[in-house]
Amino acid sequence: MRCVRLILMLSALAVSCMAVRAETHYKPHISVGAKGGMTYSKMSFYPSVKQSMLPGMIIGATFSYAEEKIFGLTAELCIEQRGWKENFEEANEQFQYSRRLTYIQLPLLTHISFGSSRFKGYVNLGPEIAYMIGNSISSNFDYRNYQSVPGFPVQNRMNDQMAMDIKNKFDYGISGGLGMEYFVNRRHSVTLEGRFYYGLGNIYPDKKKDTFSASRGMSIQVTLGYNLRLK
Repeated sequence: MRCVRLILMLSALAVSCMAVRAETHYKPHISVGAKGGMTYSKMSFYPSVKQSMLPGMIIGATFSYAEEKIFGLTAELCIEQRGWKENFEEANEQFQYSRRLTYIQLPLLTHISFGSSRFKGYVNLGPEIAYMIGNSISSNFDYRNYQSVPGFPVQNRMNDQMAMDIKNKFDYGISGGLGMEYFVNRRHSVTLEGRFYYGLGNIYPDKKKDTFSASRGMSIQVTLGYNLRLK
């Protein structure tokens, strides 16, 4: 929660700076756009779960308000696939299980840019909220009755997460990314960004009596975007 408060304070500071600049000699601009790309996600479980990154996709719309010098704000509305893939290396990977969680997400990010009028680098940082709209499981064995599956590695691993129902569909966390923007002309630009998301909400019950005290999502995003400057 301290991290969330810090990000909110930084966002508020950016808004204040933009307001001061707007009253002087800097002209703000407004852009809308679209983005899409790949995600690679896993979960932060405690107790830990043997897993690997699950590939997915992200697509959405963007809205940006920025000063010509340094500071701005970016809001996005995206559909993102997260989740995790179980790692069965002790069984020579003969078993396969993955769980895909689809979210509609809304990041509100402080945007700090630097560079020339043609090419800029930038940093995005801020809070994000999301709501799960999809939950699907892919498996080549009976994960609800794994104890009876011949050769299944029951010992020395957590397995309860495979059949547990999702309790919390609402998620929140922190996003941070680095990117570059190329301006084709004054109104049109394309972006390339890498971003990391760390969730602070648990998808499973997290009381002392429950199996997991932490079940938080995290993802890496690599996206291409297009922006149209309106003002």
